Amino acid sequence: MFRKRKQIQRDLVTRYEAKYIIPRSLVPELREFIRPFCVADPHTHGDPPKYTITTLQLDSPDFALHYAKEREAVKRFKLRVRTYGEIGSSPVFTEVKAKLESTIVKTRAVIPFKTWSKELVFGVQMPGCFKNERQEVDFLQFKRLVWEIGAAPMLLVRYVRESYVGTVDQYARVTFDTKLQYQMTDSWTDFGRSGLWRGMDSTEAQGFGLAYSGVVMEVKILSHTPVWVMDLVERFQLRKSGNCKYSTALWREGVFRGYPETNEEAADGLAQA
Repeated sequence: MFRKRKQIQRDLVTRYEAKYIIPRSLVPELREFIRPFCVADPHTHGDPPKYTITTLQLDSPDFALHYAKEREAVKRFKLRVRTYGEIGSSPVFTEVKAKLESTIVKTRAVIPFKTWSKELVFGVQMPGCFKNERQEVDFLQFKRLVWEIGAAPMLLVRYVRESYVGTVDQYARVTFDTKLQYQMTDSWTDFGRSGLWRGMDSTEAQGFGLAYSGVVMEVKILSHTPVWVMDLVERFQLRKSGNCKYSTALWREGVFRGYPETNEEAADGLAQA
């Protein structure tokens, strides 16, 4: 039994996100436009500033999280386990990313790569690796949701992110995701080291259903939209796209082994989780 805890005072990170699928040829112009307002993300390397993200996507056996997204449920969430760079070179981050209407709320806990395991999620003992009580509570929230919906590994998504952070606003980020790949998996710890990666952002892959190879551009802000972001959207005539990398991967995999069936009641029940 977990020990009783005092209520933790914390500020949830709430933000608004807009995604756009753009041609690769447009990226240099967009890069130049945001230069006066942004700098390279300090976690990136090189020029342009980039890093690699590998994400393990969890879902219920009947793909309730995927179908909640497909049906644009007003209240929904994602369960994922993320790591950066070469596999094993950085910690694992367990994440709950919830969407409440148009607002994004994300919580995450950091776990050393060698500590991460399936047993960590389903056991009752807490690891002694958390830096503070907030991290521990965030991990307990992740565990609770996994247990409640019977979540398990479904697939991995890997991509290269070019990332910039705003310098004139309280919070603003612009990212460009390329080289999107996915891999089906049932492993909690492999992170793609022994499987086959398939592309999903090129003309050949047709993952986005576009006539060109696509780049996923994301703009993340707080409640107030900076003027330069509005100018960016207007000048380049950007149109929002509800792209979800996890769902795109499932659609692509459907080409090879059939699209997953769903239980409508399970998808509706997520609102109660």
